[in-house]
Amino acid sequence: MLPAVKDYRELARRRLARFAFDYLEGGAEDGRTLARNVEAWQAVLFRPRALQDVAQVDTGVELFGRRQALPMLVGPTGLNGLYWPRAEEALARAARDAGVPFVLSTASTSLLEDVRAASEGELWLQLYVQRERRIAEDMMARARAANFHALMLTVDTMVHGKRDHDVRNGFRMPVPWTPRLMADLARHPRWCLRMLRQGGSPQLVNLARSSGLSPDLRKQAAAMSRQMDMSLNWGDLAWVRRHWAGPVIVKGILSAEDARTARDHGADGIVVSNHGGRQLEGAPSSLERLPEIVDVAGDRMHVFIDGGVRRGSDIAKALALGAKAVLLGRAPLYGLAARGPQGAAEVLEILRSEFETTLRLLGVTAASRLDASSLCEDHRQRLRAL
Repeated sequence: MLPAVKDYRELARRRLARFAFDYLEGGAEDGRTLARNVEAWQAVLFRPRALQDVAQVDTGVELFGRRQALPMLVGPTGLNGLYWPRAEEALARAARDAGVPFVLSTASTSLLEDVRAASEGELWLQLYVQRERRIAEDMMARARAANFHALMLTVDTMVHGKRDHDVRNGFRMPVPWTPRLMADLARHPRWCLRMLRQGGSPQLVNLARSSGLSPDLRKQAAAMSRQMDMSLNWGDLAWVRRHWAGPVIVKGILSAEDARTARDHGADGIVVSNHGGRQLEGAPSSLERLPEIVDVAGDRMHVFIDGGVRRGSDIAKALALGAKAVLLGRAPLYGLAARGPQGAAEVLEILRSEFETTLRLLGVTAASRLDASSLCEDHRQRLRAL
């Protein structure tokens, strides 16, 4: 096991083809929002208490009436087959072993039925809504049949953000064969062999099955990028409810006003998120917005957060600021790309160990007892100053 998440990131950088790592790591435009996500965690300082009995600490939390081992989820990420064959199945197993849910993306490269067959752990579905809503309806029906527990509706991707790194690399799906790509692949023979064993470029298989598309990656990518339903609005939560009986979480909230609207339309939870800095350049970090949004949500909604979580201490900060749990995006993927399924499991174990250590050093005996008293009194001013 490597020492920290950043060590898996560095190993992933060396092992992946350049365009694949840039797709994993990159943000929108100049990457300022992405950098802001990571830097924001450093602005919040702890206020530890001494001589507390921390011989036993409880890292578990309850989400929607279900107990889980840690206040984190392996969050939804797309095109994971670029990093390892059958990636979502490996991530779901790692999440199960860690005692946390796995959230499967609409843009996954493994069928949701195959992910369920690979893991008896708790699974959630992340949903993008295309103009042809029958596609989303079919995906929800398939997830219900596969005993997925919760639905995460992503609302910040009506269009794709501009990602300069993909333009520079000429990256699109399917990947075009260019001299630059050939040189990149020649420098990463092990990665190439893994891709060849899985049949070449990964496919957006869930989207293809629910939309009735042939195994043509060009058509699948077009369906994902150009056919999003830009008319989707708050009233459509009622449509989602007609097709999903379990918890509904709205992902992509950055304002107190939207949090209030989500609450008033009956959302069970929200994710404070700027899509990992990959959509709107110049957006605030998720952490900056968390305290105000928690104030609005109160006890009526679960509030989650993602964006830049790299340490167990980040998880503790999120809970102290009022979040129920964090979503992990890039961190497990660094592990997967660096060392395969074992690496993904190791990253989750590192975060578990760091979180438990943070609780003990804070003098807090349970994740559920983290609150603003564990932070320096000026934490809100520090976040506003970013």
